[in-house]
Amino acid sequence: MSETRWTVPTDHPAFPGHFPGRPILPGVVLIDAAMRFAPLAPGMAIRGLASAKFFQPVPPGAELVFRFAPATARGQSFEIRLGELTVASGSFTLGAAP
Repeated sequence: MSETRWTVPTDHPAFPGHFPGRPILPGVVLIDAAMRFAPLAPGMAIRGLASAKFFQPVPPGAELVFRFAPATARGQSFEIRLGELTVASGSFTLGAAP
């Protein structure tokens, strides 16, 4: 299992419109970060999002931990945590890099 830590910038451009008065990080930003942090083997690339579930809102300044299980023929699974809470989980399909 590999891990990457990321502190959500308080000035992230998604916050002003999502949502006024109570900013939360959009799920698409979490998925984008998971894609960037995924520990892919040489010659492999993410081909798609197989599944994603969102459980908790992520506020500005949150310190997140992205956990990745070893990749398999089925893909790369991930879990995103904020302290003891799982905020999101899912999996990517993988294929040969172009």
